[in-house]
Amino acid sequence: MTSNSNRIEASPAASDEEEDQINRFAQVANRVADAAGEVIRKYFRKNLEILDKEDLSPVTIADRTAEEAMVSIILENFPSHAIYGEENGWRCKEKSAEYVWVLDPIDGTKSFITGKPLFGTLIALLQNGKPILGIIDQPVLRERWIGINGRRTTLNGQEVSTRGCAQLSQAYLYVVLVPRLCTVLYTTSPHLFSGAAEDAFIRVRNKVKVPLYGCDCYAYALLASGFVDLVVESGLKPYDILSLIPVIEGAGGVITDWKGQQFHWEASPNSQATSMLNLYGAF
Repeated sequence: MTSNSNRIEASPAASDEEEDQINRFAQVANRVADAAGEVIRKYFRKNLEILDKEDLSPVTIADRTAEEAMVSIILENFPSHAIYGEENGWRCKEKSAEYVWVLDPIDGTKSFITGKPLFGTLIALLQNGKPILGIIDQPVLRERWIGINGRRTTLNGQEVSTRGCAQLSQAYLYVVLVPRLCTVLYTTSPHLFSGAAEDAFIRVRNKVKVPLYGCDCYAYALLASGFVDLVVESGLKPYDILSLIPVIEGAGGVITDWKGQQFHWEASPNSQATSMLNLYGAF
């Protein structure tokens, strides 16, 4: 395991026009996250009807209302951009677009409906299939990680970075007030793995000192801030992972599938946001 901590690959210098454009994208993305947060906080820890989608995952009025609030802001500011949301899929008159917003209003709906503030709102902006901007927003704790290609990731405006870890057994974790030499591994649930992915996960789990479970996208936010060293998951869908890429990479980390391949997704009206059974890791 090698660490990319505190290093961001150099990218071609952006022109003033390009800088203005990405700043505009970031400004609108923040408004999109604000809108989702207003909806989600209103419903958090309230009695809600819980419905099952076709894949048997839960959904609530908070998921759907938050996505609609997000979509309205994007369309108001960028009517030519396409949108792919977890709840309603593709939204664009055209069959393709240079810019596509990929939205997951509540990543971790099970955490949300059980009152656990470890879910998050995920926002990604793709340019020709590549994520150039990503947000992980925890609206209850009011924590927002923003990643932009070529820039350092920030948490509420302050730069953050992953923690250096040359080997699985040599990462520092502070437990209470006592520094301890170990590696911290996060995954949503060990039951999400099967077949070859399960075998691969077990090999990693057996080499770390502290495996932790049940954190949804918040685990990646903790990784970007240097509190955990490794996150491993399987069965992710595009809207689960695309926003994480600029956040992790902008913090100096690495996020790939088990074979070291990066994630690329060309969204279209015919795109199926099926689970990616590959094992994905970030460190």
